[in-house]
Amino acid sequence: MELILTRSYYPEGTNGKLRDGEQLVCSTIELPWRENQRMVSSIPEGRYELVKRYTDKRGWHLLVKNVPNRSGILFHPANDALKELKGCIAPVSKVIGPGKGTDSKTADSRLKTLVFEAMERGENVFLNIQKAKSV
Repeated sequence: MELILTRSYYPEGTNGKLRDGEQLVCSTIELPWRENQRMVSSIPEGRYELVKRYTDKRGWHLLVKNVPNRSGILFHPANDALKELKGCIAPVSKVIGPGKGTDSKTADSRLKTLVFEAMERGENVFLNIQKAKSV
């Protein structure tokens, strides 16, 4: 499975659309791009493997592997990137402003269901992050 995340960048946050082929899975929010600095920046564009991971704090979630000079990058619920994220990606049901969204827990659950089912079928899952084309 190859998920495509197309992102738009703003000073207050990064907004994205996550697709499986032509199908929109959910929108996303992230921190603004700040040169890939830990804890304050979104991650660089590129192709990353996603793996299923369990922690006591977050339960089952998705970990983004092999991010240059970064570790512990997750998909997890958040509705305000600047207040709730430290470099991770938050699935949201609707983007309401730069780095802000709504109903993140629902979007996160939908994403995990899709990806975990693919993994259970033995598929490797990749995230391809790219800049949205200007209109």
